Amino acid sequence: DDALARSLPGWPVFPDAPPALRRAQERGWKLAILSNTDRDYIEASLRRLGVPFEFAIVASEIGSYKPALGHWRAFEEQVGRPPDVHVAASLFHDVAPASDRGLPSIWINRLGEEPGPKPTRELPDLSRLPETLDELA
Repeated sequence: DDALARSLPGWPVFPDAPPALRRAQERGWKLAILSNTDRDYIEASLRRLGVPFEFAIVASEIGSYKPALGHWRAFEEQVGRPPDVHVAASLFHDVAPASDRGLPSIWINRLGEEPGPKPTRELPDLSRLPETLDELA
């Protein structure tokens, strides 16, 4: 566990992520993170990503881990409404609870897995994220 935790801040970002996220921001999308990690890991990831986010809600600060609904409740408390769209790679931790709340979801299926539960949209990577977000708006 310690080796994994020590390695997380150095994990590289997927090359499609920074340009796709920047293009989404240019189209007016605001980005937030709902993470099952802690602040240190998210800050390290954000530095590597090089794309600013509005804010991050992290499990270690709210005492809730997805798929529990604490992240979505914390988001609603901070913003005053639910997210417009939830983008994630985990069906269990993200797509299922987003679907249960009636939120549109975009599943980033980098491994070519079979969906269950079914997301609103499915992408193999983030390269078409901005266009897909616009379709759901």
